[in-house]
Amino acid sequence: MAFQDPVAGAPGETPVCPRHPDRVSYVRCQRCGRPTCPECQVQAPVGVQCVDCVREASVAPTRSALGARLRGGPPVVTYTIIGLCVAMFVAQFAIDGLWYDLGFVPALAGIEPYRFLTSAFLHSQSQFFHIAANMYLLWLVGPFLEELLGRARFVGLYVTAALGGSVAVLLLSPPLETQGTELGISAAFVTATIGASGAVFGLFGALLIVLRRLDRNVSQILVFFAINAVFGFVVPNVSWQGHLGGLVVGAALGAAFAFAPKERRQLVSWVAVGAVVVALVALALWRFSATEALLGPGYAEYLRMLL
Repeated sequence: MAFQDPVAGAPGETPVCPRHPDRVSYVRCQRCGRPTCPECQVQAPVGVQCVDCVREASVAPTRSALGARLRGGPPVVTYTIIGLCVAMFVAQFAIDGLWYDLGFVPALAGIEPYRFLTSAFLHSQSQFFHIAANMYLLWLVGPFLEELLGRARFVGLYVTAALGGSVAVLLLSPPLETQGTELGISAAFVTATIGASGAVFGLFGALLIVLRRLDRNVSQILVFFAINAVFGFVVPNVSWQGHLGGLVVGAALGAAFAFAPKERRQLVSWVAVGAVVVALVALALWRFSATEALLGPGYAEYLRMLL
């Protein structure tokens, strides 16, 4: 049975270029199969394509190795996070005690849960190196991951890693410590932890897994982890707990993003983010419950009045 080609005409008819019906063409586009005259032909790696197919291919969105739409232009999310951190740093000088009011204090996290995330946008006012180092590292790795993952997944990674850093501080800060011959509230339990380090470590944890998945060299990332592991235990007032929490969360999400099946990449990625958030919330609630059993109901309100 013969079928009529709406472009080339009925079987036996002379094929003509759809853009120039007055021109006969026996050359067909390798992509759409329509006849194309010499003026409408574009040389392809194999054969030729018509100008319409070439134009369609040129405007089709390209994708990164992990399926993100390549937008081009500046890394908007990375620059926005840096801007927020710098703005909050300036605000800390204008508003007295802001660093403690929004920093992550394990004793107060149960009644003021916003601290789990607000702490990631604050930095030490006495050590400019704190914000400078974190913002430099964010600027170094953020644009690459933002392009590779896309804006939405990058935000999910950053926020979840920041949450993971705070939860690790909560879990690894004992409520009580020995003070002389008696037990008392530990300093770590009422000390505010601030900084974007947990979230930044999450980015590096994800980067390590992603680069391994793409068969890239990861030696520099491993050196970075080694230096910071020593730095976190040698230099005082560095929250290695927050670094560890962010790193674990970032590596877990990086694995989900990198190894998700191509056809279900978005679904797997967001299920992974949701699952990690649920796990972190469950760990925090367990910690609150255990602390309440140890210190008694209402401990947070009592300590809030004292602090």
